[in-house]
Amino acid sequence: MDNTTTKINILEFLPDELGSVMEELGEKKFRATQVFGWLSKGISSFDEMNNVPKSLRDKLDNAYYIGQPEAAAVQRSTDGTVKCLFRFRDGAEIESVFMKYSYGNSICISSQVGCRMGCSFCASTMDGLERGLSGGEMLGQVLAMRALTGEDIGHVVVMGMGEPFDNYEGLLKFIKLINDRKGYDLGLRNITVSTCGILPGIRQFAEDAPQVNLAVSLHAPNQTLRERTMPVAKKYGYDELMQTCREYTETTGRRITFEYALIDGVNDSAECAEELASRLKGWLTHVNLIPLNEVSGRDYKTAAGANIKRFRDVLERHGVAVTVRRTLGSDIDAACGQLRRNRQDNQGTEINK
Repeated sequence: MDNTTTKINILEFLPDELGSVMEELGEKKFRATQVFGWLSKGISSFDEMNNVPKSLRDKLDNAYYIGQPEAAAVQRSTDGTVKCLFRFRDGAEIESVFMKYSYGNSICISSQVGCRMGCSFCASTMDGLERGLSGGEMLGQVLAMRALTGEDIGHVVVMGMGEPFDNYEGLLKFIKLINDRKGYDLGLRNITVSTCGILPGIRQFAEDAPQVNLAVSLHAPNQTLRERTMPVAKKYGYDELMQTCREYTETTGRRITFEYALIDGVNDSAECAEELASRLKGWLTHVNLIPLNEVSGRDYKTAAGANIKRFRDVLERHGVAVTVRRTLGSDIDAACGQLRRNRQDNQGTEINK
């Protein structure tokens, strides 16, 4: 009987969970640590586990599969950024982005196939939400990108397609999987999760993962402007969001990063900067100004360079920590807000792997 459709993704299991798998297969529990270690190295076949008995490898291959996604299309930027359209076993597709920084290599992974948050300047939400990704599927993106690029990845940002707190269970499982010392062993402070402002998620995250960096997509200095571009603001108001973020910093002692995409004629005025500064002055926060990455099919334009500088200067004058994000991969639509299930490279040709 063909069991390919009933196989289970073995990347979903933590070492203790794999211990139970070993017992079910009639094997010693210590084999779980060996298997978990091999999986975290990014192997693509059970036969690569050369210190595991062939009898066990055969058992695993009969019931499980290694859930690294297939690289369906790859695009490479002139700045070293690599964007990959990944395809999972069920045909679902997402995008992930590899980026090079002075402090090391980073990957931006997706947490959902599509997104239902509806932010009007973002490409990821244009096709709606198909489904959430499991923790193992999120880990699979990191392992597959490391194999694709041949480079170590020391930082992960969950800022790709989807709203992480709309897939909270999958997100937490991913963090546990990639942080486990028996496997990938990525430090919690090398992980950043970005939310559009799901308040119950922020509150729960403060308890569940206080060492993980939190970024909040703000993009406005007040409720009126935020509602204009972010439908989530109608459910979770601006003042309540600010209060929840204050409580987060008090609970965790950790700084929140507020992401602010500067959109020409919408939220880039000096008045907007002054209002934002008045709200954040004295906080344990950091503002990451993002020159809007323009999206085909959206009418928004990026703010002028002079307005970006003015906005930054206003915040600095009020003592608010601020940086302007270095844009990577914009020539291949790999920058913040541009990810969607795109099969075209920057010359308009599909790249199949």
